[in-house]
Amino acid sequence: MKIRKQDFNQSNISITANLNLFVHLFQTKLKRFKKENLWGILVLSATFLLIIDAVYLGVILRKDIAIYNAQRLSTTFGVALMIFSIALLLFKGSFFIYTLFRYFKYKPITSVSDTELPSCTVIVPAYNEGKQVYDTLMSLAQSEYPEEKFELLSIDDGSQDDTWPWMIEAKKVLGDRLKIHQQPENKGKRHALYYGFNNGTGDVFVTVDSDSIVNPDTLRNLIGPLVTDETCGAVAGNIRVLNKDKGLLPKMLDVSFVLSFEFVRSAESTLKSVLCTPGALAAYRRAAVFNCLQEWMNQTFMGNPSDIGEDRALTNMILKQGYHVLFQRNAYAYTNVPEKYRGLYKMFIRWGRSNVRENIEMSKYVFKNFRKGSKLGTRLLFLSQSVEIIMTYPFLILMILFIFTHPILFLSSTFLSILVVSTFPVLFYAKRYDIKASFWAYTYSILYTFGLFWITPYAIATASKSGWLTRELPKSNTV
Repeated sequence: MKIRKQDFNQSNISITANLNLFVHLFQTKLKRFKKENLWGILVLSATFLLIIDAVYLGVILRKDIAIYNAQRLSTTFGVALMIFSIALLLFKGSFFIYTLFRYFKYKPITSVSDTELPSCTVIVPAYNEGKQVYDTLMSLAQSEYPEEKFELLSIDDGSQDDTWPWMIEAKKVLGDRLKIHQQPENKGKRHALYYGFNNGTGDVFVTVDSDSIVNPDTLRNLIGPLVTDETCGAVAGNIRVLNKDKGLLPKMLDVSFVLSFEFVRSAESTLKSVLCTPGALAAYRRAAVFNCLQEWMNQTFMGNPSDIGEDRALTNMILKQGYHVLFQRNAYAYTNVPEKYRGLYKMFIRWGRSNVRENIEMSKYVFKNFRKGSKLGTRLLFLSQSVEIIMTYPFLILMILFIFTHPILFLSSTFLSILVVSTFPVLFYAKRYDIKASFWAYTYSILYTFGLFWITPYAIATASKSGWLTRELPKSNTV
């Protein structure tokens, strides 16, 4: 077969163009990788320099610290403050040791056989998620779960971007395996979930955020406790950060998430009282949901409809029914987190407000006979969270006074505290995953102490305010 010179030249041009494009993309990604790594090294180096300086300052100023403590103990107020501080420190220290003890008693429940697995409806609410919702649905469709027992339902909550077109694309690929629904207007995540609960047919509901990816064995591992334990009403999944390679904040949050889930929730699970099943991945017994569905849907706070904290609220109502709420460390979901400070503090404000509201709700039943068996662990968990909320403003006032009266001592003692307190998350993450990434725990503690300390006081003061805060349009992705 004779090849024309013109065709050959056009083919060469096409190959050259594609090669140049590949080289350009590779160089761009390489430059970005080098830039991010260099920035990360600089930030970590600055973190360690600050901590080393704090230790050095502590040594130099040890006489000043002794004088300061002596002056404080010379007054009645100072003595009272010292006694109270020691008592609080003992409480928090004892609670940490108790949590550590409970953690070592934790073991995830192994998956059950296909025959034992119940019918399951996976609900994926989405709002302004773009292409990510397609990736989420594809990920769920690859689950190692009996197809005849698996129902996938996704609800577009009146998105203003191309979320719905991407859901249609997923429907084209998955066919009858996926059901999709579009709300006529944006009503909020709670309304989207409510639609899913009312239209899902499974004996178990699984809720997954539309920016999350799961492993093939995630669902069967997550649902296992609901099969083996009739008293289990809900199960929390293990959440990791999906976009941890896209910025410094996600790297820090991944370390924080590992501690929050694999340490704290593991301990809570041994007490049968995980306080929050995350929206990113959670499973619920159908009966437990419908026992409180209308109460949950019509929940109000200070006379206003609750449109945040739907996961914590549902967990609270299931606990109040007497059900156990457990955690499955072997059920992973990877979710996107904010990459910028603005998105981070908005997310924390929403969580903080929800925490205040649900602790108030929990106080109404936790000291009653709300379930069979021991309730001591649940009450200790409640007291620990309540103490943190109650002491927020006193600590804020004392911190401001300390800054104005002894700024150098404040900086030195604060960084020393960060070194001591953050070493456990570093060791925990290093043991579980990666020693290099574990050092971000120090940086995150510094960021939280100096850049996010105002979140809890603000969340308490504005607990009655509504709004999701982070529902902003992402960059457009067209089908």
